[in-house]
Amino acid sequence: MHAVPIKQKEAFDFIDALHRHHKRPTGWLFGIGALNSSGKLVGVCVVGRPSARHADDGMTVEITRLCTDGSRNACSFLYGAAWRAARAIGYTRACTFILPEEGGASLRGSGWIKRGATRGETWSRGSRLRDDKHPIGPKERWCVGAWAEDFLPREGGV
Repeated sequence: MHAVPIKQKEAFDFIDALHRHHKRPTGWLFGIGALNSSGKLVGVCVVGRPSARHADDGMTVEITRLCTDGSRNACSFLYGAAWRAARAIGYTRACTFILPEEGGASLRGSGWIKRGATRGETWSRGSRLRDDKHPIGPKERWCVGAWAEDFLPREGGV
């Protein structure tokens, strides 16, 4: 497997066709495609600005969507490639959010650390109504880089 830059339209078309529970994300910094040994696109990773305002500090990116065709190790490969690419252009932290039932094996395998969970709720508010077309339950927060290290338990701590 090898990484290639991917255009937004190609990544979004792949996501539209294969993602289990999300549509294309809002926002885009860059995207990475994973090609198998035959040159077939087997996965895409979309990297954007963090959705949480407090995390959008100019040094943090968020993996806003990762989608594969189920090819073995494609998820871990893309998480690792996205972090290496972000680090190479100066970002110091990355985060992503997954559903609890997804487990996180691909993230653990590529060096990310589980750093808690969100409450899960709608983005809709009285002042800005939104139509939720994605799961709004709790999500697990995973981090890599300075952010993850800042929140590691202290020696002897829990």
